[in-house]
Amino acid sequence: MTDPREVVEQQLTAYNSHDIDAFAATYAEDVVVTRPNGSTLQGRQALHDSYAGLFAKGRCRAEILGRLIEGDWVVDHELAHGVYDEPIRVLVAYRVREGLIDRVDFLG
Repeated sequence: MTDPREVVEQQLTAYNSHDIDAFAATYAEDVVVTRPNGSTLQGRQALHDSYAGLFAKGRCRAEILGRLIEGDWVVDHELAHGVYDEPIRVLVAYRVREGLIDRVDFLG
């Protein structure tokens, strides 16, 4: 069994280096991502397609301000750069099962 912290850390490293394939590889095929506006992404390919443009710009970066871990869940308090003109603070909950992120909830 892979430590959820390690999986989320791999995802963060790929995100910050703009490696879309490594980023998508940390997610389950049937991942569900719930965005702050309530919309969802379903599936690894949808996630890949959604983030590819952002990664191509090479501006996105997440800074971890705090992290909580409980069982399969990792909750990061992030400062996200490059998504909007100014950095934004966001809480992101990742559930890791069988070594892959299968659920992501952006909170607030």
